[in-house]
Amino acid sequence: MTTLDENALNLLFLNARTHHGWQDRPVDSALLQRLYDVAKMGPTSANTQPMRIVFVQSAAAKQRLVPALAAGNVEQTMAAPVTAIIAQQVAFHDHLPMLFPAVPAMQGILAGLPEAVRERMGYQGSSMQGAYVIVAARALGLDCGPMAGFDNAKVDAEFFADGACKSNFLLNLGYGDAAKLYPRGPRFEFAQACRIE
Repeated sequence: MTTLDENALNLLFLNARTHHGWQDRPVDSALLQRLYDVAKMGPTSANTQPMRIVFVQSAAAKQRLVPALAAGNVEQTMAAPVTAIIAQQVAFHDHLPMLFPAVPAMQGILAGLPEAVRERMGYQGSSMQGAYVIVAARALGLDCGPMAGFDNAKVDAEFFADGACKSNFLLNLGYGDAAKLYPRGPRFEFAQACRIE
């Protein structure tokens, strides 16, 4: 397998930043579709692909988000060209006959699990997929601002009223304003966060 060069690593990780300020520059809907088409190829357990995304782009849809946002997240979210609601489908296992044909019994196996176990699987899978969305967005020239400062129940009531999905996190997308970046936060060294056994 070919490895990425330093420029690619800088773009995706080493120089990439979490943005809180945004340029007044729209994100084309075709780019959002391309973003999903790239991100969906990342692996999930048994190819369950539980992530669902609502790309909140219009001014009216953005206003529907406001009541759910923590006060400190309102300005940056309203300024971002797009806010992606990264969510998980509750009954993600219903799609396994199509998504995981290698093991035909998998749908029944997951359906037989306790609901809390399935919900955790959906949360883990949609979290992984949401991380793929961040990396894919950076690879396609977009900046990202992931957020947890919001009321999930309010977002779910407004955007997933049928209960089929539950929100995981919010992700502002667009072209960041570098002048509004916070200083980069520190990271743990290998020995502080990892061990090899």
